[in-house]
Amino acid sequence: MKNSFLFLSFLLLSACSSIRVYSDFDRDIDFSNYETFAYFKPEIDKVDISDLDKRRILKALDTQMSLKGLSKSETPDLLIGFTTKAKEQIYVNTWNNFGWGLGWGWGFSPWFWGSPGYNSVSTRTEGTLYVNIIDAVTKQLVWQGKGRGGISESMKNRDQRIALFVQEIVENYPPNLEK
Repeated sequence: MKNSFLFLSFLLLSACSSIRVYSDFDRDIDFSNYETFAYFKPEIDKVDISDLDKRRILKALDTQMSLKGLSKSETPDLLIGFTTKAKEQIYVNTWNNFGWGLGWGWGFSPWFWGSPGYNSVSTRTEGTLYVNIIDAVTKQLVWQGKGRGGISESMKNRDQRIALFVQEIVENYPPNLEK
């Protein structure tokens, strides 16, 4: 039973660490025409996160855009902004000490063992990061990526976690129209 508890704990932690990503784009745009980018400061200034996290996101975007062959420019083809949302998730786990709720057989009776179990309540913040890519000439949104997953304020590997978020979000940029 102890091994089952450890395995379930591992599964829960694994599920908490996953990042779910989605993207959408304007199918009328030829993304091969874009070579340069700059950040859309008015949008980024409105984001209600720490300046440290903003810098982490910007650094990760610099890396990813560079890997995609885009370079920063004072006269960019694209403007990149981002926004965030966060919501508190509440998890209730019920554990029992009589055979995972089977309630039958010798030694599995709740009357024999005493209390039927316990509940544990935990919370986790689930954050969503939106990366918005805007045509600098038309000022129209041409691509948007969204990543949703867990991140905590006390996380020691915050830089790596934010970099992973950004990497997975922009993985689908530029969109592959052949899919």
